[in-house]
Amino acid sequence: MAKPTNIVVGLDIGTTKICAIVGEITPSGIDIIGIGMSPSKGLRRGVVINIDQTVNSIRRAVEEAELMSGIKIKSVFAGIAGSHIRGFNSRGVVAVSGKNREITQYDIDRAIDAAKAVAISADREIIHVLPQEFIVDDQRGIKEPLGMSGIRLEVEVHIVTGAVTSAQNIIKSVNKAGLEVQDIVLEQLASAEAVLNQDERELGVLLLDIGGGTTDVAVFLGGGVWHTSVLPLGGDHVTNDIAVGLRTPIAEAERIKKEYGCALADLVDPDEVIVVPSVGGEKERKIPRHLLCEIIEPRIEEIFSLVEKEIKSLGYGNLLAAGVVITGGTAIMDGVVEVAERVFELPVRRGFPKGVGGLSDVVDNPIFSTGVGLVLYGRKNIDQHRFSKFPKDKLFSRIIDRMKKWLTEFF
Repeated sequence: MAKPTNIVVGLDIGTTKICAIVGEITPSGIDIIGIGMSPSKGLRRGVVINIDQTVNSIRRAVEEAELMSGIKIKSVFAGIAGSHIRGFNSRGVVAVSGKNREITQYDIDRAIDAAKAVAISADREIIHVLPQEFIVDDQRGIKEPLGMSGIRLEVEVHIVTGAVTSAQNIIKSVNKAGLEVQDIVLEQLASAEAVLNQDERELGVLLLDIGGGTTDVAVFLGGGVWHTSVLPLGGDHVTNDIAVGLRTPIAEAERIKKEYGCALADLVDPDEVIVVPSVGGEKERKIPRHLLCEIIEPRIEEIFSLVEKEIKSLGYGNLLAAGVVITGGTAIMDGVVEVAERVFELPVRRGFPKGVGGLSDVVDNPIFSTGVGLVLYGRKNIDQHRFSKFPKDKLFSRIIDRMKKWLTEFF
């Protein structure tokens, strides 16, 4: 059963779950035809810490997606996250060399290459180079300079880098599961493909993807990406707070969070009571639900406060006319939007995956934002022939060569 050429597969390798989503390219867009999920074993805060457990989790998710879609999956667009991710802005400048000073694709590529010519440590890898805007002879705000006349071409780009070893371990895990990696994609950029519209990107918006182990941050201005970062806090920290505060097992704390959790205590009836199992098989206890919310609220507020402080320190605080979009599993919890509005003092909405057909009702949930976004990213880049296809040997050897260079320099 061969993989058709009109199939795109996104693989969201998260801290709490691994999700494989199969999309079929159609004349009208893309239809979701298969979904597979499995609990994520072997990752911590978005980083692989056990290859074999990660491989097994990937296999289970992919097998489930294959069964639903009837497609044999051979390659995927894989997400990457973790606190090792670093993003920064850069600028490239070149003289226009085209005939009659007309800007060609060659000039654009040279400008982007000039922007990429920055010093990064040998243990880091460039994951994305994202053009923000082009400047032709001091004329700013140009999105597509091809064919324009000019003497000087500049480009502002956002460069995303990650640890070579972290990227290597994700690719290695996917390869050991019997799959090829077509591209690795920063998870918040994938989520943005699924939940943001073009107006929000143009006006200025802050995207927060709150997963189990990390909160992925991205700022969009004028249609481009201007800031990316990863905060090593997420829904698992809320679960741990509940387990400690209520003296209950981690698994029960997760269940209680999903069933009764609310990030704003004021939204809960003070007379409502919930049953909490005790550690070690002790007798169950009844506690006010309000107490649970008083444990959750400070942690959610802390996550938003850390992001708000980061955004303001970079000068983006007053540029987010479209407000804040929150997605990811933790965004489902009641009260999260209200706490975010209080902290950021901006309009806030939950982000749901959009722009797909087929099983769109099944994936209409913030937990699928990254997976659906990876499919949309893959479809866009296949259409535009802009991504490099990374077979098992090529990308792996590229990272190995970089590791050898790093070891040579230090030892």
